[in-house]
Amino acid sequence: MKNAFGSPRNRGKPWRGKAFSAVSFDLASGESLVLKGKNGTGKSTLIRTVAGLLPLEEGSVTLTLDDGRTAPRAPEACHYLGHRNAMKKELTVEENLQFWKSFFGDYQGRSGMEIDEAADALGLIGLLHLPFGYLSAGQQRRMAMAKLLTAWRPVWLLDEPTAALDSQSESLFARLMKTHLDQGE
Repeated sequence: MKNAFGSPRNRGKPWRGKAFSAVSFDLASGESLVLKGKNGTGKSTLIRTVAGLLPLEEGSVTLTLDDGRTAPRAPEACHYLGHRNAMKKELTVEENLQFWKSFFGDYQGRSGMEIDEAADALGLIGLLHLPFGYLSAGQQRRMAMAKLLTAWRPVWLLDEPTAALDSQSESLFARLMKTHLDQGE
C-alpha cells in the first residue's frame, strides 16, 4: 500500500515533487480571490508561497503598484494570516499586537490603525491587558485579525480566516474585508 510519501520504504522521508504548477491569476485593486478545494490539495501551500514563506521552484510572484511600478519584493506588500494565530500566549494581547505593528511597519507610506483602534474595530477593546492565552478561541482569532489593521499592507493573504468564529464575528470580518477592498486594496 502506498502512503503520502510514495512507496512504503519512503515512509517518513520528505516528498520532493511539485505541489502545483502553471498557476496564474491576476487581481486588480479591490478584487479578491477565494481558493476552494479539498484538504491537502495545496491551498495553504499556494498562499504561503505567495506570502514568501515557502520558496518558489520556478516562476515568480509579482505585484504591480497603483502607480504602475512593480514592487521589488511582492511578499513585503502582503499580510499573511494563517490558520494558526501567530501570537504568543504568554504575552498580553497589546504586547502581541505591538510586536506585529513594529515588525511589519507600514508599507508605501500608508498607515495602519493604532492598537486600541484595531482592538475596538474587532469588538475587543477591553481585553488588551490580558494574556493572549486567556482568550477564547474566537477572541484569539479576532485579535489575530487585528494585526491586519495595525500595520498597513495592500494584500491580505488569509488561510481559513473564519476558523473559530461565530456568525456575528464572521459578519464583522466580512465588513473588515469589504472596507479593505473598497479602499482599493
